[in-house]
Amino acid sequence: MWSRNLIRFSNRWLSTSVATNVKNNMGWWDHVQPAPKDPITSVTEAFLSDTSPLKLNLGVGAYRDDEGKPVTLECVRRAAEKISGCEILESTKAAVKSKFVQDCVKLAYGNDSNVVREDRFAGVPALSGTGACRLFAEFQRRYYPDSRMFLPMPTWSNHHDIWRDSQVCTRTYHYYDPDTKGLQFQALMNDIKNAPDRSFFLLHPCAHNPTGVDPNDEQWKEISHIFKIKNHFPFFDMAYQGIASGDLERDATAIRIFLEDGHLLGCAQSFSKSMGLYGHRVGCVSIVSRDEMQASAIKSQLQQIVRAMYSSSPVHGPLLVSTILNDADLKALWEEEVKVMVDRLIRMRITLRRTLEELDSSASWEHITKQVGMFYFSGLSHEEVNQLQRDFHIYMTNDGRISMAGVTSSNVDYLASAIHEVTKV
Repeated sequence: MWSRNLIRFSNRWLSTSVATNVKNNMGWWDHVQPAPKDPITSVTEAFLSDTSPLKLNLGVGAYRDDEGKPVTLECVRRAAEKISGCEILESTKAAVKSKFVQDCVKLAYGNDSNVVREDRFAGVPALSGTGACRLFAEFQRRYYPDSRMFLPMPTWSNHHDIWRDSQVCTRTYHYYDPDTKGLQFQALMNDIKNAPDRSFFLLHPCAHNPTGVDPNDEQWKEISHIFKIKNHFPFFDMAYQGIASGDLERDATAIRIFLEDGHLLGCAQSFSKSMGLYGHRVGCVSIVSRDEMQASAIKSQLQQIVRAMYSSSPVHGPLLVSTILNDADLKALWEEEVKVMVDRLIRMRITLRRTLEELDSSASWEHITKQVGMFYFSGLSHEEVNQLQRDFHIYMTNDGRISMAGVTSSNVDYLASAIHEVTKV
């Protein structure tokens, strides 16, 4: 009798306890709302759900060949073969990463740079360009907690999210002129002059994303001069070295100008686009320092940030990059392949512009060939972008950014006709 009552009591207690726990647990995440869709990845999601055979994805920022297919560069294939027998042991990881950072800064700052010769750089491997920016944003927050990061208007949408999540306030500075579809240089210079002394500025050294509009060399020199006067800190996000002109050295000109002027600066690098290593997430963040001792201190702090975020970066991707950069034949092959990629992008720009002009469009399309890099900032309105998606199954970001890598010989006529249709008066 006593045991039966105990069992009944236990079952009742268990039932009440489970019900209470279920009720309490249901409330843990009730306040979580769906995040806003990412302006870039949402384009791909919409494209994939479209069943039309005419659909065209112009949102992806990765290279495609003239058949619209992703490309594995031959230099990467050969590098993979060279390292296929390598045993990546725990004892070799540090050496691989250190070599990778050194190779990255040589590529950005120049083999003969004083920064490289004097070991005045602190750098760590990063999870592509996004990770490199995120590491610097966290470093900025720790050592200049009241500072702001000035971002060009417009810029890559993720820049705003990266610095926001790092709890660093952002401001914008004038950059793109929607009327001329070029650079608002004087307004840009005024914003640099009017910003508080010792401000942080993010700069795109080449192939500005999303506009494809870059300052020329003389303008970069003027920008550097004002930075010196104002004692601003330049942080370069270089995701497209080589993709602007087809020349790796040429595309590093802006950074070299700032170094010649004696700036301390930061740099985020990515090999997602230039080596087609998007899925490998290979990047580097580096900071130019006053001397080797300061560089050592900064590096230790960057390593500590990495340790708390994700402990350690992968080794395979950096090993591929270092193998290419340290083999004369492979590096020459890479430079050739970059030039082939850029030449195709330029051909598609020329063809798209010519085809639009042959349709007797009332608009001017010269900005298509004036802009450089992977993207064409079309100037299409939000309504026109929506119409292209709805009526022609052509997908791009809402700001009208078109990935020229997605434009091919087989679809350029269709794209031009669609743009003409939605823009004609």
